[in-house]
Amino acid sequence: MKKYLPQVSRRKFLGTSLLSAAGLSFLPGISFASNQIQPGDVHQIRLGFIGVGRQSMGLLNGMMRIPGVEIMACADVYEIKRERFKLRVNKISAELGKPTPTIGAYKDYKELLARQDIDAVVIASPDHWHALMAIDACKAGKDIYLEKPLTLTIKEGQELVKAVRSHGTILAVGSQQRSDVNFQHAARMVLKGRIGKVKQVLVHVGQPEHPVPYDLEKQEIPEGLDWKTWLGPLPELHFNEKLNPSISLQPEQNEKLWGAWRSYKETGGGYMTDWGAHMFDIAQWGLGMDRSAPVKVIPAKDGKPLTYLYANGVEMIVGPFDGNRQGVQFIGEDGWIKVSRGNFDSSDKSLQPVMELPKLRYPQHHWDFIDSVIKRKDPIVPVEVGHSTCVVCTIGNIAAELGRPLNWDPVAQKFIKDKKANARLHYNYENGYKL
Repeated sequence: MKKYLPQVSRRKFLGTSLLSAAGLSFLPGISFASNQIQPGDVHQIRLGFIGVGRQSMGLLNGMMRIPGVEIMACADVYEIKRERFKLRVNKISAELGKPTPTIGAYKDYKELLARQDIDAVVIASPDHWHALMAIDACKAGKDIYLEKPLTLTIKEGQELVKAVRSHGTILAVGSQQRSDVNFQHAARMVLKGRIGKVKQVLVHVGQPEHPVPYDLEKQEIPEGLDWKTWLGPLPELHFNEKLNPSISLQPEQNEKLWGAWRSYKETGGGYMTDWGAHMFDIAQWGLGMDRSAPVKVIPAKDGKPLTYLYANGVEMIVGPFDGNRQGVQFIGEDGWIKVSRGNFDSSDKSLQPVMELPKLRYPQHHWDFIDSVIKRKDPIVPVEVGHSTCVVCTIGNIAAELGRPLNWDPVAQKFIKDKKANARLHYNYENGYKL
């Protein structure tokens, strides 16, 4: 028999989570043994998906395989993507030997949030919708798995942190590298002082690092896509297929590329927020700077790379250092560690990971979210960590846009005596939307 999700006290979780938010988790790691569910120990978690493009399909495939997880509904402004979602749920259900479910499909995500039979939501919409959707989910009493980067602006992140904690919401950020053994081991070795005092960190997020002005040609809006709602709070922009790649159902043809909205100033943050949300996350983790940030950012100029400075003197340099591979290298007084997806290298063999990778039944990051919902505990990447990582990404973009060094106050979360820079912590919402 299934154990249904208990009516856990959000008030109790709120108290404990606020205490943990004040501290720092210096030794990273999650239990891989917990990925093995025992018979009779299954909880029912009912999920709704908001934003069902290419990224969402991977999340669906992983989470549907966790025992007790049931998919109830989806929401997207593009009709064909809603239809694909339902077909994909049916296909995976058949593979798992489960009955064909009835999936609700909505253009307006608020209709999904209004359903009382949904416990949590997975939000994989474009970045400019993250804050509004997640805050509405908090108000609706839903727990949240939110794709990275946490938000489009720093102000949005600040408001989302408040909403998560005031409503006792479980929010997990989709920074899955924290659930990867190589990245966990790298951060652990650095934090334990195995390479000595850290002097410098190299981070490569990809190039071009910063977003560019929207310059795509105008195209006709495809049938079934509510482009006005897709834009939401953004200023008016014309449609181009690269922002919302086409798909077909018969025959099935999925997106051939990622939505290019992440590349443009009006709609995203470029590689700085796309891959930076992964790589700066690991850099901050290894430096013990979760829930904090650098105190100065210096934009690239005269052949010198984008550089961050921390209060303890550590310098973080952004740019290629290992070919074109996106990754992080920690350089200390006694050695170095270099880590990227599928790769780990170090100055000394004793720093290499020695544990054998366990055979996981479910994607570890997905399981961590479901486990956190059941146990009412913070996930491995809680909202404050997702926000602080996003801050690093965004202040780098702001410095590049202004073309001058900026001083940042990690506690007050604003630029020091700089009105022009602080004006870029948010933008004016259009079309009647409010944060």
